[in-house]
Amino acid sequence: MKFSKKGDGGETSLLGGQRVPKYDPRPEAYGVLDEASSALGVARAMTDDRRIGEIILGVQKDLLTMGAELSSLPGDIPKLGVRIGAADAQRLEDLIDELQQVVKLKKEFIYPGDKVVAAQIDVGRTIVRRAERKVALLKREGLVDNPHIHEYLNRLADMLFVLARYDEQRGKV
Repeated sequence: MKFSKKGDGGETSLLGGQRVPKYDPRPEAYGVLDEASSALGVARAMTDDRRIGEIILGVQKDLLTMGAELSSLPGDIPKLGVRIGAADAQRLEDLIDELQQVVKLKKEFIYPGDKVVAAQIDVGRTIVRRAERKVALLKREGLVDNPHIHEYLNRLADMLFVLARYDEQRGKV
């Protein structure tokens, strides 16, 4: 592996090549998306349920797409081949509806940890909620104008909650 050493001074490159401090709100936001994807990747590696694995892999692809947009300045957005849109959030809503046909949600507070895969999905969900807060800051500062990103993250956290309960209840319902 070749080392560029470009980040040694505390800066990183956006997708278009522009340099920003590593603490800039953009790298903060897409870095949290990377954390969420990694946490969900652990759940995907641990699960023996093909459907859960497929769902998580789809989410990881979406998070990468979203990260590319968050790491792009407005002038570079048109160069992106794919962006998160309304159809992506709707896909999550449809998935929630599908999972809720099988899952019985309790009317009490949930303590993650009944099953290891479900608990790891819950870790991913909490990281997604942090990403949502970071994106809200970007939106407030005028650094992101795609309303579907925040919509997607909100739906994603809800879907991951239901997916974790689905994993916990597999074979029990």
